[in-house]
Amino acid sequence: VTIAVENAYPPFNYIDEASGEAVGWDYDVGRAICERLNCTPVFVEAAWEGLFEAMAAGEYDVAFDGITLTLARSLKVDFSDPYVEYGQVILVRADETEITDEESLVSSDKTVGTQIGTTNEIAAIKLVGEDRVVSFDTYDMPVVALLSGDVDCVIIDEVAAIGFMRENPDKLKIAFHVTTGEFLALAFPPKSDLVEPFNWAMQEMFADGTMDEICQKWLLRPCSPSE
Repeated sequence: VTIAVENAYPPFNYIDEASGEAVGWDYDVGRAICERLNCTPVFVEAAWEGLFEAMAAGEYDVAFDGITLTLARSLKVDFSDPYVEYGQVILVRADETEITDEESLVSSDKTVGTQIGTTNEIAAIKLVGEDRVVSFDTYDMPVVALLSGDVDCVIIDEVAAIGFMRENPDKLKIAFHVTTGEFLALAFPPKSDLVEPFNWAMQEMFADGTMDEICQKWLLRPCSPSE
């Protein structure tokens, strides 16, 4: 089973600097699902830009990569049941004092970093307007730009923000929350026969505590099996 990942989206998928190995929630859950379905996971690095088109064309069997479940995307791909609930946040440098809430950001001339083609980018443009949004190709690039001072803040999924904060101790902090109540799900090519087996495997993982254990390891808040 080919699993598309970006390898630039902690805590879901990234290259561990110490070991040089690809790690994250996606890898742990992908392997656990395949253990239950008697399949072999083959993780394939895939760019975010064009991912939904690639999925629609059947280039990968499933995409993990912390994908937000939206109506527009559901017209292109099939989704699993949601597995994590999250919100979007504004991430700033640890010494930032001017960006403290939505009003302070909107009324300023501060720039907002984000990734092209994401729900984060949509929220950023809605918040401050297109002229102040700086979009990057991969999920980690806005945070790299933030750390180097090239952008003033980053709009990012809360779970990813926690991952980047863990990777950069004392360098980053969350200024405020932008949205809440969004859900992540696995994406499949249209009419894929893997959706039901993957849903079954995840339900089993919720029931036996495996999903909670993996989510706690990567500091994620899982959905309940009934959600």
